[in-house]
Amino acid sequence: MRVLVVGTGAVGSLLGWALADAGESVTVVRRGAAPGRESIAVRRPDGSRSLTEVQVVGAANAVTADGGEPPEVVLVAVRQHDLAGVLRDLAIVPGAVVVTVQNGIGAEDAAVEARPTGALLAASLTASVEIDPDGTVGWLRRGGIGLAPIQAAAGEPPGAGLVAQVGHRLVSTFEGSGLPARWIDDAHAMKWSKLIANLVGNATSALLDMDPAAVYRDGHLFDVERDQLREALMVMDALGLSVVDLPGAPVTWLARAVRLPGPLARLALRRVVAGARGGKDPSLRIVLATGGPTEVSWLNGAVARAAAGEGLEAPVNAALARLVDEAATDPSRRAWFINQPERLVDAVRQRASGAG
Repeated sequence: MRVLVVGTGAVGSLLGWALADAGESVTVVRRGAAPGRESIAVRRPDGSRSLTEVQVVGAANAVTADGGEPPEVVLVAVRQHDLAGVLRDLAIVPGAVVVTVQNGIGAEDAAVEARPTGALLAASLTASVEIDPDGTVGWLRRGGIGLAPIQAAAGEPPGAGLVAQVGHRLVSTFEGSGLPARWIDDAHAMKWSKLIANLVGNATSALLDMDPAAVYRDGHLFDVERDQLREALMVMDALGLSVVDLPGAPVTWLARAVRLPGPLARLALRRVVAGARGGKDPSLRIVLATGGPTEVSWLNGAVARAAAGEGLEAPVNAALARLVDEAATDPSRRAWFINQPERLVDAVRQRASGAG
């Protein structure tokens, strides 16, 4: 397959490496780069290193310049904030199967809006990755990737045709490179299940600038964590979605643990948090520390919006989303919460109750 990867951060680089390592023809978009070839280096979870070459272009439209063959598959591995612009650029390849690889809820709706008759797949990556100072992709925790159909190409039956063929081939290809992969029939169930995993120790860790393990050692913070997860599971129930496991992410077990009595739930969830990210900080904590817009609107914010759409309330998720947004735009607000669990607990409870 001819595969174009848009987004050359840790996620896009890992996926581009995996596909090229398994023998696919991979081109990555590195903004402003001159056309050519370069190597992607990956450090596997066992410490071994792998190097593979990919084609590089400076923009998506450069792939078809001078009569070049268009990609058959496009993996979009950019942040949610950049997704709309990328989808507009991909109008030049109307026949490609587009795969959205964003965390949270919303990317798939944006893809359907931009490509109402195109073949679309959703992907959820559970492998924990980061970019080392020397440019090596550090694959910190084995994890894997789930793939699910969003929309068949115009004129094809749902769950069949091109989108199913490409999806199953991607699963096989990722497996061939050593990245565990699974085909999941329900994209909404997959994305919401991944959201459950993304919520764990994310917003609280970001606001407090504390490790998730430290968050779960505090009983009051644990109550906040469990409440946000309960709300998300409540919304899934209302939407008629079942929790599904992803490679390296036993989300069904996590959901059962949330519903256990308090002490047992805390013990079980502390074990999940201890090995969840392979030592990498949660995404929201990284962004609050380095600056820039966060994706909390597609995480906790998405839970609150979906709850409202079902006539329900998710006050803890709504409170966390607002507090993270405030901290992202106001350094003094962020400083107020750093290493101050009691302040965060009070703020969440006040916001959740409608006060403050």
